[in-house]
Amino acid sequence: MINKEKVIALVEERMEELNNGLYIVELSISSTNTIHVEIDKINGGVTVTDCVSVSRNVEHNLDREEEDFELHVSSAGLDKPLRHINQYVKNIGRRIETVLKDGKKIEGELLKITDDALFINEQVSKQIENKKKKMVFDEVREVNFTDVKESKIVISFK
Repeated sequence: MINKEKVIALVEERMEELNNGLYIVELSISSTNTIHVEIDKINGGVTVTDCVSVSRNVEHNLDREEEDFELHVSSAGLDKPLRHINQYVKNIGRRIETVLKDGKKIEGELLKITDDALFINEQVSKQIENKKKKMVFDEVREVNFTDVKESKIVISFK
């Protein structure tokens, strides 16, 4: 079995050399030695060159004679949930949908992040007293990370 700590060290070594804000979102090694590395960048997007560079550093420093492996290095996709605190920070100002562990959904603009919570500006529709009309209000919701099941970016083509 390939040593996960060694792969992490090789990935981080190249990221430090590139010095462009890359970080590991997820790294897994299957029982068949398939290595999946998912990376993201603090500012901007991950380029093909970034993925190739990280891949080459891992590839050239693991011995295929010792253990055969398959390597996949990719960027974190927009369709995948946010899994790293830096992904939340990067997406401040964008719309996200957060599903809580109790099943409730909150959708709105991600306003800010702390070590323990995220703050979402949600538009809430409320009935006005003595009127048949509903009004829409902005409500800032503080959500503890411990209550979050998953958060995704809301993709809009408007």
